[in-house]
Amino acid sequence: MPTSPAWAEGLARTLLEAPLPRRWAHVQGVAARARSIAPTLGPDAALLEAAAWLHDVGYLPELAGTGLHQLDGALYLRDVKHADLMLCRLVAHHSCAVVEAEERGLAKVLCREFEPAPQVLANALTFCDMTTSPDGEPVHVDRRLAEIHSRYGSEHLVSRSIHRATSMILDAVDQLSR
Repeated sequence: MPTSPAWAEGLARTLLEAPLPRRWAHVQGVAARARSIAPTLGPDAALLEAAAWLHDVGYLPELAGTGLHQLDGALYLRDVKHADLMLCRLVAHHSCAVVEAEERGLAKVLCREFEPAPQVLANALTFCDMTTSPDGEPVHVDRRLAEIHSRYGSEHLVSRSIHRATSMILDAVDQLSR
């Protein structure tokens, strides 16, 4: 089962670089962030980096079956690429995905398809994602959250989801920032 960061980077590049260049820039930054915290994760460092490379592949229009990018990406990785199940679980649940899944009426589907990843890994991926700008630059979590709200608008379900998940996101970032 594929899990290596090199495999994940190649797949992410193939899927995102040309059609979604800004998403590709973000993913590169998230992977760099994952490498920067590798010493704190020990043997799970490579898995986290692979998940960082692949966490947003579900934004690719041809993969967007449910509209929940976390679930769409994880389904693709599991069903088409036969990726490691823990990698798929990380992608499926990254950055408090269950909250957005609730907004979309997909929470039961998400949880039926993919068990949440262990909290330490989930927090690490949330930290990497939520401290990286859309352009791949390191950013404070507060600026990242504000950018998401600004991009989607206050009434959009993504903004509502992020608002509901803010305390969980801040807790995850705080745990990795110590």
